Amino acid sequence: MSSHVIIGIDVGGSTTKIGGFDLTGGKRRLIEPLFVRATDPITSIYGAFGKFTDLNGLALTDIEKVMITGVGSSYVQRPIYSLPCEVTPEFRCIGLGGLYLSGLDRAIVASLGTGTALVHAERGCAPQYLGGTGVGGGTLMGLAKKMLGMENLDHIEELAREGDLSRVDLKISDLTKQDIVPGFSDQMTASNFANVSDITTKSDIALGIINLVFETIGMVAIFAARNHHVKDIVLTGNLTSVERAPEVFGTLNKMFDMNFMIPERSQFGPVIGAALSGCSAK
Repeated sequence: MSSHVIIGIDVGGSTTKIGGFDLTGGKRRLIEPLFVRATDPITSIYGAFGKFTDLNGLALTDIEKVMITGVGSSYVQRPIYSLPCEVTPEFRCIGLGGLYLSGLDRAIVASLGTGTALVHAERGCAPQYLGGTGVGGGTLMGLAKKMLGMENLDHIEELAREGDLSRVDLKISDLTKQDIVPGFSDQMTASNFANVSDITTKSDIALGIINLVFETIGMVAIFAARNHHVKDIVLTGNLTSVERAPEVFGTLNKMFDMNFMIPERSQFGPVIGAALSGCSAK
C-alpha cells in the first residue's frame, strides 16, 4: 500500500501541535489536530507524533512525509522514525492555514502566539510576512505573573470575569463629550491602565491585561489590513481560545468596519498550514 498521509508539526515555545491530511483517493481529508506540552522540543515532537498516530490508527507506512514548522523546528536534525521530513517557513504556514480555516481567498492572517505575527495571504500567491508585535500570549502571562502572582491562564480568565474595565482603562468618553466614532466613544480606549486607582481590584487588573493585549493586536492588524485594502482579518493561534477574544474583536469590527474572524480550530492554523504545504507540493 502506498503512503497517503501528510503530517504537519508546529514546534512552539510551550506546546507542539500536530495535524495532517489523508489524500486517499485523490481527496484531501483533514485529520483532527491535537497538541501536547513538554519541557523540551524533541520530547514534545515524539510525544505528539506517537499520540497522533495512535489515536488515528496510522502506521508509519501510511505516512508519506512530515512537514515541520515553528520556532523549535531547528531542533529536528534527523528524520522522525526514518520518515522524510521537511522544514517549511512558519509565515507560509500561517497564511495557508488561515485561508483554509476561513474559506477566504484573501485576508490578513494574524498568528496569536507568544507574540503576534501578521501575514498577507492570497490564494495562488506566496504569503507575505508583514511584521507584527511583541505583544501576545507571552505578554499576557508575564504581566499576570508580575501583577497578579498568577501563572494559570484558566485562573486568570476566571478572575477577569468579575473585572470592571472602567476601573482600569481611560475611555474616550472620560476625556471628551465629542462622539469621535458615532455610537462607540464610550467603548474606545484612550489609554490602557490609565484609570487604575486604589479601588482597582485584582479582577479588574486581570481583565485589563487581557484587554490591553487584544486591543493592541487588533489595532496593529487593522493598520496592516488597511494598508493592503483588505477587511478580512483571520485570527489563529493559542490566544484565540481566551473567552474574552470574541467580544473585544467583535467591538473592533463594529468600530472600524472590519471583519475579524476566529474560525473553528483557530488554535491549529499554522500546523494545518504546515500539512497543506506538503500537499501543495504534490
